[in-house]
Amino acid sequence: MSEPLGLAAVDLRSSPLPTAVGNGASSLRRDLLLRLRIDGPSSPDQLATRLGASRTGALQQLRALEAAHLVSRQTVRHGVGRPRHLYDITPDAQDLFPASYDGLAAGLLAAIEAIGGDDLLEQVFAARRRQLGARVREELADRMTDDAPLLDRVRELAVIQAADGYLADANVSIDGTIRLQEHNCAIYHIAAGSPAACQAELELFSEILGADVVREQHIASGDRCCSYRISERAGG
Repeated sequence: MSEPLGLAAVDLRSSPLPTAVGNGASSLRRDLLLRLRIDGPSSPDQLATRLGASRTGALQQLRALEAAHLVSRQTVRHGVGRPRHLYDITPDAQDLFPASYDGLAAGLLAAIEAIGGDDLLEQVFAARRRQLGARVREELADRMTDDAPLLDRVRELAVIQAADGYLADANVSIDGTIRLQEHNCAIYHIAAGSPAACQAELELFSEILGADVVREQHIASGDRCCSYRISERAGG
């Protein structure tokens, strides 16, 4: 069977598909997923031929991918012979393939700014801050009482931010200063192009914690982390 027009030049080895299809996943599993993404439902024999692999090896990896819910199997009967099994990727496998959400988000923000300028862009980030604020408040309320010490609130906020990809932690220096540090910026490309995004985060932390929050370091400005010094609000 010849390759579909335009796909013969696809180099599976250079594809950006992550290898995170399982700890120590073989390159054959990766290639099988890519081939199914490109070609659609295929039999183990077809896949083995296209990839230059053994049928046994291809079938073994297909079964592993099926167990991980990354591929599905369909039985197709034709004539009086043995039924044929066709494999295809599942919706769960989609997250393993390249995406460009950063590009989409950056493009949308650029379009918003072009339509309404900085004022509209700031309104968008303010609306997002309110949405995030509602979610974070709900999570904090499930974990602690309203009168919990500031340090406990900061630590729980760090847990929430870490779960969102910010590699966050909280610490207290010898002089008692509380800091929240984010060692990764999960929206780096947005933050680098839109200062309003970082300002919204700063205001979010202050509102959520009911405290004074000062940014001391800033990834988007070239620092290794985003560091916030947090203290009880004056007169609070």
